[in-house]
Order: sequence, then C-alpha cells, then structure tokens
Amino acid sequence: MVKLLARRRTIPDPVALAPMLDDWMHSPLGNALIEAEKAQLAPVISRVFGYHMLQLSCSPGISMLDECPVGHKICFAPAWDPQRQAPVADNEALPLGTDSIDAVLLHHALDFTPDSHRLLREATRVLMPGGRLLILGFNPVSLWGISGLMRWHRQTPWNARFISRRRLTDWLRLLDFHVEKVSYGGFMPPLGHPRMLSQAARFEHWFDRLGNPTGAFYLIVASKQRMPVTPVAPRWPKLRAPALGAPLAETGRVASGRGTVIPMPPRKNLRQDDAGN
Repeated sequence: MVKLLARRRTIPDPVALAPMLDDWMHSPLGNALIEAEKAQLAPVISRVFGYHMLQLSCSPGISMLDECPVGHKICFAPAWDPQRQAPVADNEALPLGTDSIDAVLLHHALDFTPDSHRLLREATRVLMPGGRLLILGFNPVSLWGISGLMRWHRQTPWNARFISRRRLTDWLRLLDFHVEKVSYGGFMPPLGHPRMLSQAARFEHWFDRLGNPTGAFYLIVASKQRMPVTPVAPRWPKLRAPALGAPLAETGRVASGRGTVIPMPPRKNLRQDDAGN
C-alpha cells in the first residue's frame, strides 16, 4: 500500500514537468487559480523594495512579479528555451551568491520537488538578512487537497506534495524566519466548468472576507531574521608603564635592587670625619 501511494505521488523530472505545468496553468481552471494568487500577492509584492528579486517556480512560463517595483527580476528555467531565453539553473543549487537577493518568491516550487528541505535552505542562503520570503503553495485542507487524494491517476498538478501550512511555518521558524502573514485564496471548486469558473471572483470576495482557511492555496510572508556574524577583536587590558624608581624615604634610607634596606651613617659621625680632614 505504501509503495502504491509513493508511485501515485511520483513527481516528474523538472525538465518534463515544466511544459506540463505550463499547459495546465494556461487552462481555464489553472488561469482562475493564477488570477486568485495574483490578487492575494498584489498588496504584498507592491511593498517589496530592493535591487534583486528571485522567483523560483516549476512553471517558468508564468510570471508572478509583474507588479513588483524591484528593477531586477530573476526567474530560472530547468532547460534552455530559445523562445523565452531564460537562464538555466537548478532551483536546489542556485548560481547566486550568499545574502545577495532582497526577496524570494516560491511559486509552488516546494510542491513539486522531492527535497523540500534542500530547496528551502537554498532559498534561505541566497536571501539577504532582513529580506522577505513569499511562499505560494497548495493547501491540503481544501477541496483541492481532497480532490488530489481521491484521484487515482495523479496527473499534474494533482501529483503535488500539498505541504500543510503548519508544517511549513515550523520549518521557517527553525531557519530563523519570522512569519509575518498567512492568507488563503482559491475558493472555487476544482472543476473546469465554465459556469462555475465565471463565479470564481464572487467566491474569492465572500470567503476571503470570512477568513476561511480552506482555500486552494496559502500565501506565507516571512522575513529572514538571521544576521551575518561579524568577528569581534578581543579587548586587551592596557599595560601600565614600568616604574623607573622609588622616591627616597625621609629617613635617608636607600633601597637596593633586591629589596634590602642599607642604613646610612649617623649625621654626627659625618661631622666628626669632616672636622678631622
């Protein structure tokens, strides 16, 4: 039974997954989901500032950063496409410097990777301290999550991992992130019926006002709290200057180098000697 469930949850290779996920995202149901995600993301992404923003996605044909004011937007592809000409890289081994990106968006990237911990650690590595991490993922506690469990042949996107929001926030706290906001969206049923999809905006309006946590996706906004370690030089105590000598005592005694005291002759003897001379 365990082997059967594992076979049903097999995630295709990133090169093979990208065109399949792009095709589904451009379908009527996928397009309704993307519009709902952009509506949830718009007020957050419009307040992201900096020089560089990175989008990690298994669907490089979908851009979620159009409303972002950041000048330099980066989105990698798993394979070279002469039509898009996007840079090629592995999401779990990014060719970027540590602490070099102001904001990172994970657009269902954690849902379609066999090693979510590695991907999350790589996104944490490139994100600069104080930067923001935005995560869009499928919500297992939803009609979409139930639909994924009920489908015998889990084709894209129903072969996603559907990581729970609580589990993901626990991972973020272990990586020294502060979770600022969690919101939900995509309250339409997972059906491609045109009449049902025409009411998607109405579903979003009413269920979002009620704060319903059973949307098809969740949006997590977190900030990286870990600061770079700066080595601090030890503060050595100041040494006092060595004493050059000690003042003579009023008795006229002189101290030798070994700490002995040499008595001086009495003054009357000195006067007698002077008189004899």
